[in-house]
Amino acid sequence: MKAEPRAGDSRDSGGASGASAPSEANEAGEANESAEFIPFDEFRNGLPHGRFRVIVNPSLAPAFVAHSTHATPLALALIGPGIAAALYGHVVLGGLLVAAGWLLRWSVKKRAPFILLHLVTRIPAVYEQAAEHGVLEVQRS
Repeated sequence: MKAEPRAGDSRDSGGASGASAPSEANEAGEANESAEFIPFDEFRNGLPHGRFRVIVNPSLAPAFVAHSTHATPLALALIGPGIAAALYGHVVLGGLLVAAGWLLRWSVKKRAPFILLHLVTRIPAVYEQAAEHGVLEVQRS
């Protein structure tokens, strides 16, 4: 797994810290690779008790959640007939369907971390996929 800089990283700040940036990246990469995988049942039972710290990658979560919930095909199933209805003369109905499809995609994108947390606490396959693809990282507290 390749370590990418987080939002708080400053690699080009100059001085002595600029010289140690590659070693910091290697240490972060080694930490990510050596992180232990926590079984689903242990995660599901320990999370309400505060035994784990969950880190969601905000750049990967919207696409992963949209894929897991099939939000994109559902949004297209609303937008397509909405455009057809608007072209056929039912502008209000078409506009409402297009708005519903757009609102669905927007809400999934905005609430992706919360939806992901809901899914990984209930569906083992989603938990394993999210952990495997780097969307979700679980650490012991």
